[in-house]
Amino acid sequence: MGNYRELNQACEEHFLSFAPLNQKISSDPVHDPSKQGIDYLYYIPEEKGVRILENGDVEFCFYAPQAQTVEVAGIGGAMGTERHALHKGQDGYWRAVVPGIPPGFHLHKYYVDGVQLLNKLAPIGYGTFAPNNIFEKPDEHSDFYYIKDVPHGDVRMELYRSSVNGRLKCCYVYTPPGYDASDKRYPVVYLQHGATENEIGWVWHAKVNFILDNLLAEGNCKEMLVVMNCGYGFVGEESPVFLPGDFDRELAEDCVPFIDAKYRTLANRDGRAVAGLSLGSAQAFYAALKHRDLYASLGMFSGGLPLVRADYDYSAFFEDADRVNSNFRLLYLGMGEQESWCENTRQVCRELDQKGIRYKFFSCPGFHEWDVWKRCFHDFAQVVFKEGK
Repeated sequence: MGNYRELNQACEEHFLSFAPLNQKISSDPVHDPSKQGIDYLYYIPEEKGVRILENGDVEFCFYAPQAQTVEVAGIGGAMGTERHALHKGQDGYWRAVVPGIPPGFHLHKYYVDGVQLLNKLAPIGYGTFAPNNIFEKPDEHSDFYYIKDVPHGDVRMELYRSSVNGRLKCCYVYTPPGYDASDKRYPVVYLQHGATENEIGWVWHAKVNFILDNLLAEGNCKEMLVVMNCGYGFVGEESPVFLPGDFDRELAEDCVPFIDAKYRTLANRDGRAVAGLSLGSAQAFYAALKHRDLYASLGMFSGGLPLVRADYDYSAFFEDADRVNSNFRLLYLGMGEQESWCENTRQVCRELDQKGIRYKFFSCPGFHEWDVWKRCFHDFAQVVFKEGK
């Protein structure tokens, strides 16, 4: 286990938190006669909603002085869904120590008298179409996404109009350190989120910008732009079963030209990759296969390689190894070893081997959760746009 005395700042930075959480304003103002008699409020330490203890156990804390019961539970995956009872102290704080929670990224829920509530003492992120509490339990292999004293790139928020549904769409754009001072052109990864999430996830949960800052400082990846889009392209009363609207067309016809016009990109297929997690991996697959003139590299995290769905069938395309190999500089498959389709994907890889199709497979311990997708992107970034591919 890692040393939990001081978590890296990245472990507590999420959608609604960047500064330390364990501070509150005192209810007793200080009277200072030397400053015209003004009463001053001041900060005092607050309890932390989640603490990783030195032995690796996790202590949860919730302030609810009037409550009768308080419980905490994961939403599945590594933490499971079992509810753990917290115990009330005389100070109105409820606490419990839960052993056995593996390292990783954990969305979790609190129930106060049976009602699900957010814990303002713990980091808050976004997932399952709602704000949720989060904690990160790092291990000795987690420092690849830590904030370090290295040159840092920027994350910029851009707006472009979708011709699919007429809405203004938001995308986040990572630019590497030194982008503004340079006249170089850069390759671009178009990186998609999963179902029930949106474009903020790759920044706030996966720390894509810190991952790339660190890889670049180590000399372990190419300089690149990363564009993170909201992947929903709903139109009117449309009720898509899986893929939410005609997003691949929006990406190809609206976002890619917008990025090429505003940023110094390598505006050709060899300079573009499309990747994503879960639902985003299916969108990436669809985009790469339908628009082979735009993207030369494809990354699929926690998605397998679904050659056939109700609305498409690319099985014939993947029977021709020469055609696949000539179309893709990189075909990348990554996932967690505890995901239900991991073994099926390994079988797909064995079939690709038999056909002579080039690909890269990556797996790591973990479930269908952000700690797996962080590690997938960390590995993917080191091989995408690699020379000689």
